[in-house]
Amino acid sequence: MEQKAKRVGKFNVIDIIAVILILAVVAFGAWKLLGSRDGGEAGESSMVQVTYVVRAEGVPVELYENCLEHLPSPLMASGALVGGQIESVEKAPYYILGPDGQWVEDPDHVTLYFTATTETPAGEVMTTKVGDQEVRIGKTDYILKSEYIEIQGGTIVDVTWEEPAEG
Repeated sequence: MEQKAKRVGKFNVIDIIAVILILAVVAFGAWKLLGSRDGGEAGESSMVQVTYVVRAEGVPVELYENCLEHLPSPLMASGALVGGQIESVEKAPYYILGPDGQWVEDPDHVTLYFTATTETPAGEVMTTKVGDQEVRIGKTDYILKSEYIEIQGGTIVDVTWEEPAEG
């Protein structure tokens, strides 16, 4: 009994090391949490505006007019707004192979070109993402999603990164 009382009232070397390690982990976690907030504010002054164009081929003709009614439209991913928006849409003819082997314009479908803008933090290795999707020229399975518009299987045909703003 006396030995138990002595252990409860006093720390041994292992207890002191454990307490120091726990305090170090808590301090590191607090530093990372507070540091990322400060870094986020500093990162806002170092943002790059990204403008990209998504081509959607073979979509029904009526989608063009319907999309125009809802532009500009905020970008979304996983049911949440992600910053940026679809700015505009342009239509172009969609061609199919006719029975004579010649390309003819499909009267029921069009090709749409959506222009979207977003901002991404500037960095040494820049990966532009909208939600969980990377924005890269040539990406062929891009889902362009906004509050009112969703186009699946789009192809990113152009991306422009502006120089980061100094702040």
